[in-house]
Amino acid sequence: MNICLFTEDEIVKPLPLHDERAKHIIKILHKKTGDTFAAGIIGGKAGRAKITGIDEKKAACTGELRFSFTPETEGKPPHPLVLIIGFPRPIQLKRLLRDVAGLGACAVHLTGTELGEKSYLQSTLVERGAAYKMLLDGTMQAGSTHVPELYMHKMLSDCLQSVETNMAQNNMSELAKNAGGAQPSVERRNRTTGKIKIALDNAASERLTSFLKKNVHNAFPNTESTLLRTTVVAAIGSERGWTDSERALLEQHEYARCSMGARIFRTETAATVASSIILAYLGHI
Repeated sequence: MNICLFTEDEIVKPLPLHDERAKHIIKILHKKTGDTFAAGIIGGKAGRAKITGIDEKKAACTGELRFSFTPETEGKPPHPLVLIIGFPRPIQLKRLLRDVAGLGACAVHLTGTELGEKSYLQSTLVERGAAYKMLLDGTMQAGSTHVPELYMHKMLSDCLQSVETNMAQNNMSELAKNAGGAQPSVERRNRTTGKIKIALDNAASERLTSFLKKNVHNAFPNTESTLLRTTVVAAIGSERGWTDSERALLEQHEYARCSMGARIFRTETAATVASSIILAYLGHI
């Protein structure tokens, strides 16, 4: 935990000593009154928190840690990397979500696939909040405040449509923000940020690295600022990979099929490796 994250309500209130964050601050970081620690607001600013008092009472559940928060930065905004993941085994999913959050993905779309195990979709990870906790853990490990968005879909077709809709909405919001809140013109609406869509597939002939080398700088005018804004959507299948019908569907949505070599990776490994390669080509790591 390289930063302690709080909601906007929590950041202005004392922290109960039984809270895991308080335990971490006192027992792991060995902080005392007058000391500071890295803190931030989920989805907002990051900065330093100064401990103004620790009230330890006989009943630990009633004790509290008081602190004041001073915002300093925007909290390491996420990278424009959207991941589509064929629903893996729940134990893999936990590690996967933590790792891609640490790498800085802005959104994760979990989807059922034709060859994926149907029972995985019945996992209670999302309902119980365990999935969000893994995303939060990865975000704190990275010292960021921005937790990736998480979406669930039963079928790949629904997932691909959702990704397109979300990206169009985000692009409109970005254009409006850059225009000072004014409604963007038709010309500006038609000029979208660079976008690259990739489907990882062991059956593909082109390597991911060679595809990125040829195409990443052509997604938008070749300047550093626009390159850093280029959005990449990477689709990674479930354990048994994609079917021919899913490959056809991905190609209809203009996803370029790429491989990462002859070796077959676990879904979680493929997600981490692919994310790292893509972010490196975009200049984020």
